[in-house]
Amino acid sequence: MSDIGARLDRIHSAGGCLARVAYAAFAAMFLLVCLAVGVRDTAIVWMVLVAAAANAAAISGRRFVAWAAVAGTLSALTTLLLAMEPGAEPGAPSLFAEIGALLILVVRTAWKMPRRPLVPMAVLLTVAILSTPLRWSAIAAVLFTAPLGITVAIAAGAGLYLRAMDARRARSLAAARRDERLELARDLHDFVAHHVTGIVVQAQAARFAARSGAAPPGPEELDGMFGGIEKAGAEALTSMRRMVGLLRDAQHVNAPDGDARGAVRRPVGDLARLQELVEGFAHPPAALTIAPGLGTLPPEVAASAHRVVQEALTNVRKHAADAASVRVTLARVGGEVEVAVRDDGRGRGRRLPSGGFGLTGLAERIGALGGRLHAGPRPEGGWEVVAVLPAGDG
Repeated sequence: MSDIGARLDRIHSAGGCLARVAYAAFAAMFLLVCLAVGVRDTAIVWMVLVAAAANAAAISGRRFVAWAAVAGTLSALTTLLLAMEPGAEPGAPSLFAEIGALLILVVRTAWKMPRRPLVPMAVLLTVAILSTPLRWSAIAAVLFTAPLGITVAIAAGAGLYLRAMDARRARSLAAARRDERLELARDLHDFVAHHVTGIVVQAQAARFAARSGAAPPGPEELDGMFGGIEKAGAEALTSMRRMVGLLRDAQHVNAPDGDARGAVRRPVGDLARLQELVEGFAHPPAALTIAPGLGTLPPEVAASAHRVVQEALTNVRKHAADAASVRVTLARVGGEVEVAVRDDGRGRGRRLPSGGFGLTGLAERIGALGGRLHAGPRPEGGWEVVAVLPAGDG
């Protein structure tokens, strides 16, 4: 249970329990004093009991709707009965505790109550509060109804404000989850498309060798082909499993510092994985050149560099089967990092299906970091993908 959000929820719950206990103790002491003072007056004893029910409803946890309905109904009926009784002068101080509890109920009703019983409950509580001055006299009702109405409006406004804050937080969490899932979907494309493309290319090479009139491939060559297909397939399955696990854990994106377990499993790239990626690209052969003064890159920059190279090599396999070589370079240019993938192909030969979203998603990712992406033909022939990323030194 190391999740920060869970710890904060427990602290919040403990604080709420302490506040309820403190309020209940204070209300109980006050109502006991009121009961002791007017123990011989039946009307005062009844009002103390009604006030106790209202305060119990104010601090109730479960079945809040039922508690609030009982408290509002008892208060309104008590006012009606005492107002109809001639000569009654119930001036018990418990009435102030009752009104305070009913105002708390108004706040909680506007804040937490479901929409269906919200309006009827709010009307019931408002009527119960505004009618309490009738227990004294009609003149008291005229004098105190307006101030009580303002107090009820303030309580309802506070509850609605808290309700709006909760709704805003829920929308923010939903948007964060949606954005995280979209980012994970782009990651799934970046990592899996490269491996799947490699599988298709090697399978096409095997079919071409089988259909051509040339001598069939030897056992070692076939073993190399199938080994490459097996490796690419295993890497694609690993990436997909990681992504599915992250999608299942996406509900934890609201944690302030993220989920450390998910961060460990996240298949981001770094310079070591970048070197493995380039070394494993053999058709056509690719070479990686890292400038001596490159230094240490921030994780997000290193991961983005890995994605740029991965997407560019995937496109080489798809659209530049005639390329003889691919050059991958990483260097510092001023205060920025330049990642470039250049091939010498003419775009002839193999044409594999493409969704057309790889470079678009890559441009969004690079732009989010404050960088720039260029993809296009080279003047001397071939194709290049160049990304300029902030070095993150400042």
